Amino acid sequence: MRKYSIGVDFGTLSGRAVIVDVANGQEVAVAVHEYKHGVMDENLPDGTPLGVDWALQHPNDYLDVFRITIPKVMQLASVQPAQVIGVGIDFTACTMLPVKSDGTPLCFLEKFRSRPNAWIKLWKHHAAQDEANMLNAIAEKRGEKFLNRYGGKISSEWLIPKIWQTADEDPEVYAAADRFIEAADWVVWQLTGTETRNTCTAGYKAIWHKREGYPSAEFFRELHPSMEHVVKTKLAGQLLAVGKKAGTINTEAARMTGLEPGTAVAVANVDAHVSVPAVGITSAGKMLAIMGTSTCHMLLGETEKEVPGMCGVVEDGIIEGFFGYEAGQSCVGDHFQWFVENCTPAGYKAEADERGIDLHALLTEKAARLKPGESGLIALDWWNGNRSVLVDVDLTGMILGMTLTTKPEEIYRALIEATAFGTKMIINTFEENGVPVDEFYAAGGIAEKNPFVMQIYADIINKEIRISGSPQAPALGSAMFGAVAAGKAAGGFDTIQEAAAIMAKVKDYTYKPVDQNVRSYERLFAEYRILHDYFGRGPNDVMKRLKLIKKELRS
Repeated sequence: MRKYSIGVDFGTLSGRAVIVDVANGQEVAVAVHEYKHGVMDENLPDGTPLGVDWALQHPNDYLDVFRITIPKVMQLASVQPAQVIGVGIDFTACTMLPVKSDGTPLCFLEKFRSRPNAWIKLWKHHAAQDEANMLNAIAEKRGEKFLNRYGGKISSEWLIPKIWQTADEDPEVYAAADRFIEAADWVVWQLTGTETRNTCTAGYKAIWHKREGYPSAEFFRELHPSMEHVVKTKLAGQLLAVGKKAGTINTEAARMTGLEPGTAVAVANVDAHVSVPAVGITSAGKMLAIMGTSTCHMLLGETEKEVPGMCGVVEDGIIEGFFGYEAGQSCVGDHFQWFVENCTPAGYKAEADERGIDLHALLTEKAARLKPGESGLIALDWWNGNRSVLVDVDLTGMILGMTLTTKPEEIYRALIEATAFGTKMIINTFEENGVPVDEFYAAGGIAEKNPFVMQIYADIINKEIRISGSPQAPALGSAMFGAVAAGKAAGGFDTIQEAAAIMAKVKDYTYKPVDQNVRSYERLFAEYRILHDYFGRGPNDVMKRLKLIKKELRS
């Protein structure tokens, strides 16, 4: 009897499940479910308005992913429940919610349905920036060692600023929350009935260290008196490393998913991190960029180094035995989509409709006819703030060099180039601080579907790019960890390295840098770096001042 593993990938707008043959890594079936509530950034479901930079989600959307996609992939693959040996999940992070001790989200309770802080704060919730700024100032004043492990700044996207925002803005919600938990761990809790926390999100998003634990109670008390014992109370729970088993499918989850009770469930993981072994990376010096609405850059190293602006370095955080480094860009695919939706002339839309193609395809076709630098444009890729290397969500986008002759495709290309320049800044920063990047891999929708973008990236970073062999790299990686949770005795694997040797895949082609383009982009990157430091490192804080004016007028 053939054995299968299921990986479930929770993204920003949808969740997907893939069922994989453990013997060869073949992805037999995929099912996708779009979240009913999507990203709530203006109102709660009852109409309660939200402030600037809020991004919330609904827990039921995640449960619907389990209810709909798992039965669907088993049906499509003609797989019986007894053939499924393991389940793994991955999630965007930090995505967190306040819950009661039995796992009930506070937003499910009538008393809290109109209270924004009772809902899930999505990874790109940036309304806790004030708390993040104060946290960083307090940590620096106290000489907290952990700051250096996170590039010198803790992001508003992470767990502690989001918890602190709740304590600041709604003490009743804070007091009512028995736990603040990553959505990744919460959905595993719903499958197993057992509360666990994964060391990946704890390490990268919650200031936890394998050898030192969380920061001290004194530090948390200085943030907010109510938070002094937040670790012992609201962050309590068993911490388990990725690659371990969190538990097994319980009776209620079996009814929800159609899986057999007792099926192994892997410890939760992060979407980018879980993709690393999915492309076969199990050794140091190889960077993987997960390219979608945003980009996350993962890199394995053999030693712990302090790299300015990195999102974190965690021992065993990605693959056991290595230090896992993370960096990222908050706006990539979102960048291009913003332009298409807001800045494309009616004539371009008409042309695309007449030819039966979408606007991205039309703009790509026109932009591909341009030489690097031909438009005279350069942009900063901060439409959703800067995650690495500046770690500042109050930065905003910019385009320089426009004239009355500037065409939409020139702007479109400049925006693509800006995101590639941002990746080059990240690579350079790692290498300048003793963490080599010898090889570059890419996964995600952009890497899978857009050769034009990937060639620009190869030319700008001046490295050959290998592409994931799976369009569902996170879900494949989760399925691999599900097979590891099941273990060799059940037909799976005892280590993720063993699973990667059988199940991982990359495409049989690569993107190679073109020398002439490389030379042109080196000149443009020099200009990008000047603008990057001028607007991002303090000489001119105009972006922050404008955002402050906007916030004041909207409050």
